[in-house]
Amino acid sequence: KDWSQTELATHSGVSREMIGKYERGEAVPSIDAAKKIADAFEVSMDYLVGEGINASFDKKNIKRLQDIEKLDSDVKDKLYFVIDNIIQNTKAKKALAS
Repeated sequence: KDWSQTELATHSGVSREMIGKYERGEAVPSIDAAKKIADAFEVSMDYLVGEGINASFDKKNIKRLQDIEKLDSDVKDKLYFVIDNIIQNTKAKKALAS
């Protein structure tokens, strides 16, 4: 988000001094502090540390996936059909461009 340490501190409720220590590797955030920072950036803690099954998804995408799972199976099948076709099309275009 291109925030300064002060801006991150304001958005997260974690002190600017501690954020500086985290950045310099002088301290490791507590789970509570890491959660506050992840929430400020609107990402999961997996995403924040770059590990785990959700590491590549921000909270917006996770919410989308959760919403899709709540759809009727017919609607979900149609949506996945469209998504799969777009992905397949994109891969084919990239393969042809190489």
